[in-house]
Amino acid sequence: MSLSVSKRMAAIQASPTGAVLALATELRAAGRDIISLGTGEPDFDTPQHIKDAAQQAINDGATKYTPIDGTAELKSAIQQKFSAENSLSYDISQIIVSSGAKQCLFNLCIGLLGPGDEAVIPAPHWVSYPDMVRLAGAEPVIVAAGIEADFKITPAQLRTAISDKTRLVILNSPGNPTGASYSKSELQALGTVLADHPNIVIAADDIYEHIQWGSNPFCSFAAACPGLFDRTVTINGVSKAYAMTGWRIGYCAGPIELITAMKTIQSQSTSNPCSISQVAAVAALSGDQSPVVEMTTAYKHRQDFVVAALNDIDGFECRSGEGTFYAFPRVTGAMKHRMLTSDTDLVALLLNDADVACVPGTAFGAPGYLRLSFACSMEMLDEAINRIKRALMA
Repeated sequence: MSLSVSKRMAAIQASPTGAVLALATELRAAGRDIISLGTGEPDFDTPQHIKDAAQQAINDGATKYTPIDGTAELKSAIQQKFSAENSLSYDISQIIVSSGAKQCLFNLCIGLLGPGDEAVIPAPHWVSYPDMVRLAGAEPVIVAAGIEADFKITPAQLRTAISDKTRLVILNSPGNPTGASYSKSELQALGTVLADHPNIVIAADDIYEHIQWGSNPFCSFAAACPGLFDRTVTINGVSKAYAMTGWRIGYCAGPIELITAMKTIQSQSTSNPCSISQVAAVAALSGDQSPVVEMTTAYKHRQDFVVAALNDIDGFECRSGEGTFYAFPRVTGAMKHRMLTSDTDLVALLLNDADVACVPGTAFGAPGYLRLSFACSMEMLDEAINRIKRALMA
């Protein structure tokens, strides 16, 4: 017996990064010595004071349902974080806590978009943005910016991409998969274009805010463009900066109408985020921030090594990023040398011949590139680079 699924699934694919993680896990179980550079998973443990808070919460019996949009304590900590770090003032009612920043983004797309709408997405982009838009019944409009443009779109490109159907623009800075970060002046230039389109909502995905080391300090879109504050949704979470990927806590703040819609959607899907994780997130946001600095310093050291090592491989071109824990080299030269027709073929070669897993640029809307995560030890990175070199020289 064959069962059919909904028509919308014809346009949706499973997360490519999740697929890489699953394949690497499967191959390891089969006895292969796979080095996985495919997943954005910090190798650091969650800081001890955060784990202590969670253990205390369990002992105190904080194991019941919470309000759908998050506890008052966590929402207050988020409110204070936005004020202190981003100079953004939100009422508690404008804040929602979800099971990861991904759920915040998904709730936003479902709550805002519908058939006939469009969402502008700069590429290279995080793999899930276009499919979230499609699941909402809308169409993604991809705007490409390659390595020569430092992976950042221009105001002219944004202006050209906007139509009378555009309802959403997604900006991710520092960006996954490139590590590129928009400066305050660059955000303001994009904001000048968006100021002429009052029906467009801006989603500022700031999840890598604290993993940044560029010469320009981090600036959130709503802070750079206060005139667009009333139609900007600022999204963040604890997963990356605090090495809390498995705790599944994301949050966002924005216009009350959208936040209310997102709360309604959440009430009919996951309901409240994990109660224990919410207590841990309060400790993360309100407690000692020195572990974040230490982890970011290590990521910068790894990036410097990886970028130099990749640029030493024939056919690779890699730009230094301003943040995140990803390198995104252009590999068209290596593809040509090995007579490969796609970046997917190169990923398969590296997996089969080098036991190194990474993600093709095609998954991020950028064919001819690879994404490699350096959220692992220097020893593992050194071995992975050596394996890639040997495989491509064979």
